[in-house]
Order: sequence, then C-alpha cells, then structure tokens
Amino acid sequence: MRNPWFFCLCLVFSLLSYNSLAAALTTISAEQTLTGDQTLVSQGGVFELGFFKPGNSSNYYIGMWYKRISIKTFVWVANRDDPVSDKNTAMLTILGANLVLLDGSSNQVWSTNASSPSPSSGSVVVAILLDSGNLVLKDRPNYASASDSLWQSFDHPTDTFLPGGKIKLDNKTKKPQYLNSWKNMEDPATGLFSLELDSKGSTAFLIRWNKSQEYWVSGPWNGQTFSSVPEMRLNYIFNFSFVSNENESYFTYSLYNSYSSILSRLVMDVSGQIKQLSWLENAQQWNLFWTQPRQQCQVYAFCGAFGSCMEHSMPYCNCLKGFEPKSLSDWNMGDSSGGCQRKTKLQCHNLNPSNGDKDRFLAIPNMVLPKHAQSVGSGNVGECESICLNNCSCIAYAFDSNGCSIWFDNLLNVQQLSLDDSSGQTLYLKLAASEFHDDKNKIRMIIGVVVGVLVGIGILLAILLYVKIRQRNRTVEAVEGSLVAFRYGYLQNATKNFSEKLGEGGFGSVFKGTLGDSSVVAVKKLESIRQAEKQFRTEVSTIGSVEHVNLVRLRGFCSDGIKKLLVYDYMPNGSLDFHLFQNKNSKVLDWKTRYEIALETARGLAYLHQKCRDCIIHCNVKPENILLDADFCPKVTDFGLAKLVGRDLSRILTSIRVTKYYLAPEWISGVPITAKADVYSYGMMLFEFVSGRRNSEPFDSKDDQFTFFPTWAANVVARGGNVLSLLDPSLEGNADTEEVTRMTTVASWCVQDNDTHRPTMGQVVHILDGILDVNLPPIPTSLPSVS
Repeated sequence: MRNPWFFCLCLVFSLLSYNSLAAALTTISAEQTLTGDQTLVSQGGVFELGFFKPGNSSNYYIGMWYKRISIKTFVWVANRDDPVSDKNTAMLTILGANLVLLDGSSNQVWSTNASSPSPSSGSVVVAILLDSGNLVLKDRPNYASASDSLWQSFDHPTDTFLPGGKIKLDNKTKKPQYLNSWKNMEDPATGLFSLELDSKGSTAFLIRWNKSQEYWVSGPWNGQTFSSVPEMRLNYIFNFSFVSNENESYFTYSLYNSYSSILSRLVMDVSGQIKQLSWLENAQQWNLFWTQPRQQCQVYAFCGAFGSCMEHSMPYCNCLKGFEPKSLSDWNMGDSSGGCQRKTKLQCHNLNPSNGDKDRFLAIPNMVLPKHAQSVGSGNVGECESICLNNCSCIAYAFDSNGCSIWFDNLLNVQQLSLDDSSGQTLYLKLAASEFHDDKNKIRMIIGVVVGVLVGIGILLAILLYVKIRQRNRTVEAVEGSLVAFRYGYLQNATKNFSEKLGEGGFGSVFKGTLGDSSVVAVKKLESIRQAEKQFRTEVSTIGSVEHVNLVRLRGFCSDGIKKLLVYDYMPNGSLDFHLFQNKNSKVLDWKTRYEIALETARGLAYLHQKCRDCIIHCNVKPENILLDADFCPKVTDFGLAKLVGRDLSRILTSIRVTKYYLAPEWISGVPITAKADVYSYGMMLFEFVSGRRNSEPFDSKDDQFTFFPTWAANVVARGGNVLSLLDPSLEGNADTEEVTRMTTVASWCVQDNDTHRPTMGQVVHILDGILDVNLPPIPTSLPSVS
C-alpha cells in the first residue's frame, strides 16, 4: 500500500500550484505573464485587469474593471475587436518593448504598438496598473505616476473616460481621439456611437453615428463649462478643464480632494448617449449624474432602418407595422441599430406576385417624420400618394402645409410621439396589400357585422345593468384605516380623464379632481412603483397615518395592477415656487409670510424626522414640494414616497438631479443617507427665501466675485457682513434684520459639508423661533465659490 503522506504532499503542492497560478500580479513582464484566472491589480486595490467573458458570449477579452464594487463594471478593453477563444491558452506578456496578447497558437492578437523611444539599455520593461485606472508600460517599475511611460491606456480609451484621462485632438494631424461605445451590452466590439473633439477647432465635442453623422454638439468651452451641458456649471465635485497648445487640445477632469474617494466615470454608452456616473456605496448602484443628449430618441438612427423610437417606453424601439427585426438576437441584447426588414415584398419588387393587388399605404399618425425627405410638386394629398405609389423606389410620403414629401431610402429617425403630444404629423408607409388582411368573402363579412352588432347590444345591456347595480358603491373597494381605496375608473372620471395637470415631479404627475361629495382633490399618478400589492398598501397605510398641520393629508389611494395613484387634499394656492420666484401672475411674497412659511415647513420636517414612529426621510425637499393652503399655511408633500421606490434610488435622484442645487454631497459620495440630507436641502431652500430667486440662476454680487448666491450669502454671514444686502430687491428692504440674519445663519449651518455639523430640524425650529442662539458658521467648502 502506498504511503498516505505522499498523497497529502501531492495535494498540498497542487493547491499551492493552483493558488500561485490564480494569484494577482503586481506587474507583467517577459518573465511574468498573465493567463487564465490570473489578474493584475493596482497597488491600492482600486482596479483589476484580466481575462473576462461578457454575458453569454464564448469570447474572452483582456479588460479592466473596478475591483471593490458589487457590480462588475468594465472601463477599458484591450482586444475589443479581436477576442480569443480560450483564456487558459492565451497569454498577456511583454515582447521587446510592447505588451502583447498571444492566443493559444502564439499568434499576436493585440499589441500596445508603442511608438515611444525604446527602453534604455539593460532596463526591464514592465506593465503596471495604477490606481487611477491607467495601465502603463515603463522601463522601470515606478508605481507613483505615469510620467515617462512608453505607453499608457489613457491615450487609448475605449468607451470610458476616467478622472485624469484625456479626450484629445492632435492639432498637427487634426486626428481626434475617439471614445467609442460597445456594440451592445454583451459585446465590447467598437460600436456605432463615438465622442470626439471637433477637428475644426471649435473647442466643442461631437457625438457621431458611424463616425459620420453628427447628432449632438457640446457647444464651445467657455472656461467653466460647455454651453450644451449646463450640469457642469457650479459643480462642486468634479474639476473640469480644457487645455489647448500647438501640439494638442484636450479635455480632462479630476475630483476635488474632499471627494477623491468617489468612483466616477464618463461613458460613451451603447444608448448613443454620453453619461456621467458616480458610484453610490449605500445603494450599491451607479447614479446617473447627467446625460447628453437628454432624450433617447434624439440619438441618430438608434432604432435603425424602419425602426420607430418612442420616449418613456420600454423598449424604446419597435419595428414599423409590416416590418420585423433583421437580427432578433441583437434586439434582445438591446442593439436595435441593425433596424428592421419587410415581412412581405412590395408588388413592384416581387417578380412573381401571387395576385394582382396593388401596394397600399398605412397611415401612422402623430409621428416625427424621418430624415432625408425629398420635396416634390403636388397640389394635394391625393397627388402626393399617386406620385409615391407609381414609383417603385418610393417607400413613404407625407403631406402638410409645406407640400408633398417622399422617401426613397431606409427610413431613419422615425419617432412615435405620445398621445398628449399633438406636434406630430402623419406618415404614410407603403406596404404590400397582404399586410392589410382584407377579407374578400363578402358574405362572411356581413355575417360578422351582424353578429358583432348583436353581441354589442347584449354587452351594452349587461353594462347598463352592471352600472345600475354598482351605483351605490362605485366609489371605493374598501376602507383601510382612515384611507379610502379608490377604484381607478372612479378617479379617472373624477379627474376628467386626467386632463387638468397641476404639476409634475420625480414620482409622477399630479391632476386636479372632484370627488362625488364635491370635494376637490389632487391625484398623483405614481411612476415606476413596482412593489407588490400587499407591500404597497402597507407603505401607503404608513404614510396615511402621519398627520400634522404642516403635512399634506393623504386621503386615499388606488392600486390597480401597475396603476398606482395617491389622493391628497387640494391646496388652492399651489406650490411655493410659484409665489417665491416672482411669477408674473403672483404677488410678491412679503418677508413676514416667507419667514412664517420657512418656520412652519421646518416644523413639518421635524415631525417626519423625530415624531413619527419611524423616521421618514423626505429625500426631495424643494419649493415645488411645499404646498400652500387658502391661508398660505405651508404643507409638505411627497413625504414617504422615497420608501415606495425602495432600492431604486435612481428614481429619487432623477427628481433631485434636475434641481441639483438642493442635493446634499452624501448623495454623490456614497455615504449612508440620513435625515441630515433633508436638512441640507432645506438650507439651500432658505437661501431662496432670502434672495427670491432660484439658486440655479447665476447671481452677480456687488463685488463681482461670486455667481452662486448661497456661496456669497455664506461668506457674508461668516464674516459678519450686511445681511440686508442679500435680500430680495422686490422687498425693498422691508424685512426684520434679526430674522434675515437668523435665516441666513441657519441656512449656512444646514449646508455644512459634514452632515454631523448640520443641526437637526428640531434645532432649526428652535433657532427660527428665537429660542436657541447659534454661533457664526464656517464657510462650507463644497459650495462653488468663484465665478
């Protein structure tokens, strides 16, 4: 019998051998290659590089991703257009002065092709991954920087632009550096959409389709921002800069020191949009900070030929009637760029037509007409149709006040507008006659009509009987506590089919309605609420149990499948923003009223934070969510809705992002969100009470140093300056100086960078009430300071 210790030793050596093979590398050299499951990790463990296989693909790529986050997110791919089939036989190594990828047959698949000077004699060339996400090739192992590198990945980005990188233009050759999208979510091959710096020297960035068709321009750089990207203005997290010299022009960005731990990336997405994202650690997801172009359907040929795009629908793309996807597998992976093809050939394109039926036109109303139309002389719609029908190459026409337009090529950028958008036109699409499914059997058609009429009469009688039986209890299904559970049809009638919109927010639109007892209500149609029925009712019941004089009362709800609605008391004076920001139809809000609204709003928020059984964090405090009753008593609305959204914090952030000046820094930095995030938003709102204008509007202070009002106000308060100089000019100085000082001081404390330095809402109430004194606050460093 063999010695058992021998087998133990063999097992130990085999495990050691396996671990050594799978261990992370710190460098790659000619003697130390990367293969199989081995990875290269940056010194601080921020980034990792190795072989990966996207989705259900059978191909392997060398790629780079964030090492410590839960969602595997790739930021760079070496061999994006040249995959290998086996990671265990492929090898990434140094040959000469280049980093190369070899397949199982030792064929070179990819190389850095370094054009820098050759390494010095006797030096060792190594590849090092830096914590910035920059893979560098050096002839000495300097981990500190990428200077004097032979080659660096930052000069060869794929779809992602990381802090410290560049998107540049060679000013001598006029050759731009591209940021190219993936082909689709599971294929990193070079996609159709690319971002580049304008080679004509306009200092603007362009997004192109297929490197030819331009469909978005950033506008020129003005020293702070690009004109078409207002989100960059007064940003307090990212430091953007544009550099131009005789050799090159480039755009770069970094994070301010206080936010250096944030993970951020700018991506040329498969959607054809450029997106700035930051990692939210508490939510374990990427937050979309801004995107351009804003509308998906603005992306050129996003749905391909004969594909129709529709905003606010999923999926965005559908084939026009009579067409089907050219590649269903690509469409299933979100890549609709291949477009659609006809199901049935047109008669004049069919050499052997089965019958003599002529091609016909399908009228598609409310469309944004496709690009590349040709105008022809035609006096009426009949002539226009005849011109297109008699030309085999014509595939569609439209007729309007500008005359007759016809299309000969693939229809691109067709967009279907929503029902409430009446700006569209009718497109007449040529289809084979068989697509209209005419019934040639006249007898069957007559019988069908007769049967249909009889069935319709029977259904009508049944409906009348049903309505009569339900008249007495048609309003509600049940009563849960003090909340009424309304039926959807009842609320539809009460709001006249949701015809009078009162406003729109991050959680949905609000409509005016009148109930059966003649009471006026506000009905909110919630969007993207995917909670199960029981959980939804539980959360709504919790919201309904919260009662306070400064909180809008929830009267009832409706839960009909995906249709979720909330019914609130109607506030006749609307929202605070209408009165505060000097709407031409509103009177100037005097100081006494402003101060009282600010104080009562603080009481409502303090109740949510401290007096409820469970702390309710509002997550979206802003003037639009402060409603005013007939006596101008403020009532906070939309509280508790953040919990209905649950883990999908991007829905909350979507609402906040459009008014980002109320956004607390912790939303971006990824630290846990507490009630102090509401305190920050409230503080930013207090500055607007003082100035009478939105913080988002550029502000020219008397010393021309500041363009962001909260920054100027915080400086005036911290230095003991004249607070009346901050006051809304429309008040003509009619304000209590002590109250103005108190309000601006509280505002400055509320927007401190560190949430532990901010007061609670309960303390804010005491300060505004004059019960509690407070010291002068420091100037928050996260606020933009210089114009």
